[in-house]
Amino acid sequence: MNADTARNTTLNSTSPSGLRSRVPTSILRLFDGSQRVRMLVSAGHDTRPSGVSGQVPDKTVVPPMRIELAKTKHLDAILGLVDEASTWLRDYKDTDQWARPWPTREERDARVLKGLQNGKTWIVWDGNTPTATVTIATAHNPAVWLEPGCTCDLGQRAVYVHRLITARKYAGWGLGAELIDWAGLRGRRKNRARWIRIDVWNTNTALHEYYMKRGFEPCGTCADPDYPSGALFQKPVSAIIKPTFPLFAETPEPQRQLASFPFSDLTITP
Repeated sequence: MNADTARNTTLNSTSPSGLRSRVPTSILRLFDGSQRVRMLVSAGHDTRPSGVSGQVPDKTVVPPMRIELAKTKHLDAILGLVDEASTWLRDYKDTDQWARPWPTREERDARVLKGLQNGKTWIVWDGNTPTATVTIATAHNPAVWLEPGCTCDLGQRAVYVHRLITARKYAGWGLGAELIDWAGLRGRRKNRARWIRIDVWNTNTALHEYYMKRGFEPCGTCADPDYPSGALFQKPVSAIIKPTFPLFAETPEPQRQLASFPFSDLTITP
């Protein structure tokens, strides 16, 4: 379920000096005339995209952050992001989203833990700091995505995004939007997904608009009137454009090693 989704805000300042004092040191966004560019700061030196004036020679553009599959030991980190987002929504947004854990704190925390145990939750790290998280499923929740309320074709392959959260310190950088696209592209690569789908808090209309601006289209509602995150949206994965200068890179999953044994132990039979 996506009852744990938070909306990113936009950073309006265009002053490099102002940005430097307000954003993480691992990422700086600079402006070259009227063209906005990213400068990724890695390993203590500036690394700029090709074509940017003042380019540092012989440097390679590398994503400043990494995304990894979360483990159960990261439960407190995930819950910390959830609680931070709920506080921000309560204090600064006109929505009842996450006014209290749904349906109870114990059940919410159990859902988060289950996502970790099932290997479905990911964390974006800036060094040792968790900056964002998302939980991805390849099968829909039949209690939420149910006809006739749901109008999309549930027979087509899709990935379902839940608990998409960006730390407030990193808001305004497009991290949440990039994380959505990453989930869709990974779903196509791993599971031949044609769609990325998300269920959104019913009363958070600003969040509905955010997703529609990102190319999502409404595809019905949850039939259960008591479920608070029943506004359903989907986007074709084919519409996703891979970023030229990504904010994060996926850490390769460990490969299984074949057992080693003496060649003399092999027995070849016709």
